[in-house]
Amino acid sequence: MSADIRFYGIRHHGPGCARSLLQALVAQPPDCLVIEAPAGCEALLTHFSATDLVPPVALLSHSVDDPTLAVFHPYAEFSPEWQALRWASEANVPVRFMDVPAGVSLAWQRQANLPAAGAVDAPAITVAHEAAIEIDNQPNSTPVDAPETPSDPLDWLAHAAGFGDGESWWNHLVEERSDAEGLFEAIAHAMTELRENAPLSARADTQHEAIREAHMRCVLREVRQQDFQRIAVVCGAWHVPALAGKNAAAADQRLLKGIEKLKSQSTWVPWTYRHLSMRSGYGAGVASPGWYEHLWQHQRAETRTIAWFARIARLLREHEVDCSSAHVIEAARLTDTLAALRERPLPSLDEINEATRSVICNGDDTPMRLIASQLMLGDAIGQVPSSVPTVPLQRDLDAQQKRLRLKPEALSRSLDLDLRNANDLQRSHLLHRLSLLGIDWGQLAKIGRSSRGSFHEIWDLAWEPRFEIDLIVASRHGHTLELAATASADEQAVQAIRLSDLAALVDRVLLANLADAVSRVAAELEARAATDANPLALLGALPALANVYRYGNVRNTDVAQVAHLFDSMLLRGCLGLPLALCDLSDDAAEEARTTLLASDKAVVLRQGEAQTLAWQTALSITSTTESGSPLLRGVCTRLLLDAGVLPMEQVRQLLGLSLSAGGEPLHSAQWLDGFLNRDATVLLHGDVVWALIDEWLCALSHEQFVRVVALVRRAFAQFEATDRRDLGLRVKQAVGAVPVSAAPMQWDTTRAMRALPMLREWLGIADV
Repeated sequence: MSADIRFYGIRHHGPGCARSLLQALVAQPPDCLVIEAPAGCEALLTHFSATDLVPPVALLSHSVDDPTLAVFHPYAEFSPEWQALRWASEANVPVRFMDVPAGVSLAWQRQANLPAAGAVDAPAITVAHEAAIEIDNQPNSTPVDAPETPSDPLDWLAHAAGFGDGESWWNHLVEERSDAEGLFEAIAHAMTELRENAPLSARADTQHEAIREAHMRCVLREVRQQDFQRIAVVCGAWHVPALAGKNAAAADQRLLKGIEKLKSQSTWVPWTYRHLSMRSGYGAGVASPGWYEHLWQHQRAETRTIAWFARIARLLREHEVDCSSAHVIEAARLTDTLAALRERPLPSLDEINEATRSVICNGDDTPMRLIASQLMLGDAIGQVPSSVPTVPLQRDLDAQQKRLRLKPEALSRSLDLDLRNANDLQRSHLLHRLSLLGIDWGQLAKIGRSSRGSFHEIWDLAWEPRFEIDLIVASRHGHTLELAATASADEQAVQAIRLSDLAALVDRVLLANLADAVSRVAAELEARAATDANPLALLGALPALANVYRYGNVRNTDVAQVAHLFDSMLLRGCLGLPLALCDLSDDAAEEARTTLLASDKAVVLRQGEAQTLAWQTALSITSTTESGSPLLRGVCTRLLLDAGVLPMEQVRQLLGLSLSAGGEPLHSAQWLDGFLNRDATVLLHGDVVWALIDEWLCALSHEQFVRVVALVRRAFAQFEATDRRDLGLRVKQAVGAVPVSAAPMQWDTTRAMRALPMLREWLGIADV
C-alpha cells in the first residue's frame, strides 16, 4: 500500500505558517517528517533536544578546503521548520532533509564567486531561504515586450486582491490569521496556478532551482520505499506543485548526474534577528522579525494589538518619551478604524504603525525609528550548546568569553575598560587579538588619551554571525587565540608594504600582549628601516612607535626595543629631511605636511632631549632652505615658533623675507598657508604677524591678489569657527577705531594719602 503524503507549503520564518503547521501535525500526526533542509545534516538533530539550543540559530555549512565558502540556514522560534523539528523531537518521529547537500550549494557558490576583472576578494557567505516564500527562482515565461513583470509571483495575486504587493497580501491572509482550516490546500492550489500561468521575470539560477527540486523528488522516492504510512513534507510554498506532481525518476537522475560537490562540515551557530531581517546583508526575507515573534507569542487576535501598544508604551517611557494610557487607547481605536475602512478583519502592522505615528509619535519619525529598531527588528541572539562541534579556536574563544564575562550580544553596546583592573586588561587583550584576526567584535572608540587618563579603553561591541566563519578561517593560524593572533601578526608583518604599517602593527601586537609577535614584528621593522632611504617613510613610522612608548607602560610592557627603534629612525629621518623636502609637487608637499605634523607630536611624546634637539635642528635647516617647498618651510617655521625655539625677532625676519613684495605671490601664499597651519593663535595674540600679513595683502596688485586669494582663503577656512569670528571682530575694531587723545588723569591727593599708613603696614615699609 502506498504511503499517504501530505505537502505543507510554508513561508520560511512565517509565524502563521508555523502555527497552522503545528496544528496540522497534531491533528494528523505523520510517522516520517521530510523537511526542505540540506541533506546530510540530520546528524545535528541530536543536539535539538538540548535546552541550551535557543533560537534564532542557523545551520552553518562551510567548505573544508576553503572555509571562506559558507552557507547559513537560519531558523527562528516562529519558523515553521523549527516548530516541525521540535514536534518531531517530542513525538520521536524520524526526520529526513531533502534539499541538495551543503557541498553542492558551496560548489555553486564557488562558481558564482570566481574572480573577475577588478573583483575584490571577500568571504563568500550565503543564506538559504532568501526569498520570502521560496517562489522567486522560476523559469522565465515572460514575453520580451511585457511591461513591468513582477519578480515575486505573489504580486499578481496581491494586485488582484487590492494589495500593493505580495508581502502584505501574504501577511494578511496567512501569517496574521488565527485558524488553519484549508490553508495548505489553498496555498498549493494558488502556487499551481501561478507556476502554470503567471509570467515571471528571468532568474540567473533557474538551473539550480531545477536541480534542487529534482533532488527533493529523489529523496521523497527513497522515503516512499521505506515502511512509512504517513509522510509529511514541509517545503517552500513554490515547490509544492513540483514535488506533488508526477515526474520521471530517470529525468531527475540525469539532471543530478555529475553535479560538483565540495567536502563540507556543518554545525549550529547563533543567529540574530538583525540578520534575519531583509535590511541585513544576510537577510532571510523577514522585514520585522520582532513583530513576527509577537504574532507567534500572541496567537489570540483579540489581545495582539493592545499587547503590541503596551510594549511600545513601555519602550518609549524607558527612553523618557511621553506615552500615556490615553495615547495607547486612542491609537488602538484608530488601528481598528483603519482596518475596518480597508475591509480587513484584523489590524495588520501597517495599520498599527500608521496609528502609532499619528497618535503616539505626533507625526514625528524619530520615535518610530526607535520602535522599528527595538521592537519591529528586535535584539534577540541565539544560543547553542557546548556539545555542538566547533573548531578548537572557537572553543578557546568561548572559554575566554565565559571567564571574562563577555557575553556576545546582537545590539551594539559600549564597554569601558579600566586597564589597571586585571580582568579589564585581559578583556582588552582578547579584543585586540580578535582584531588582529580580522574579527571586529569590538570597535575601539577611544583609547587612553581622554580626560579620564591613559588607563581607559572604550569599545563598541556587536556580535555578528559571520564571525563564526571568520573563526573557522582564522583557525589555520592556530588552535588558541594567542597562537592564532601571533601567527596572523607575523603574516601581516611580512606582507606590509610601508614602514608606517609595520610601526602600527607593533602598536597592535603590544596592545594584544603578544610578546613573541612584538619581537618578530619589531625585528622586521628594524630590518626594513635599515634599508629604506626615504626620510619621510622613516618619519611616517614614528607616531605609532611614540604611542607605544608613551602609553605602553600602562600595560606593563617592555618598551626599550621600541625606544631604540624610534631613536634610530628619527636620527636617520632628520639627517635626510631637508633634502627630501626640496622640489616637491603641491600634492606631495601636502602629504609631507601631514607627516611633519604627526612626527612633531611623536617627538613631543618621546620626551627626550637628544631627540628633540635633533628634530628641531632639522626643522631649522628646512625652514631656511631656499630650494625647499614654501608650504613646508612655513610649517617648519611655525613648529619652531610654537616650541619656543625661534625668537620673535627672527620670526619677523622670516615673515618679511617670505612675504616680501619682490617675491612670487603664489609662493608667499603657500608659505603663509604652512605658517598659519590651521591655527589662528599667532594672529589673535600677536601684533607682529598680524601687521606683516596685512601689509603684504595690501601691497598686492589686482592680478596678484586674484592669483593668491583662493589659497589664502583656504588657509583661513581651516581655522575654527570661533577663531574666524574673533578675527572678524579684530578686523572690524581695527577699521572702526578712531584715535582719541587721552584726557589727563585727575588725582585726589588727599584721599590717596589716607591709604598710605595701611599699605605701609601691609608691605612692612617704615614711615619716611
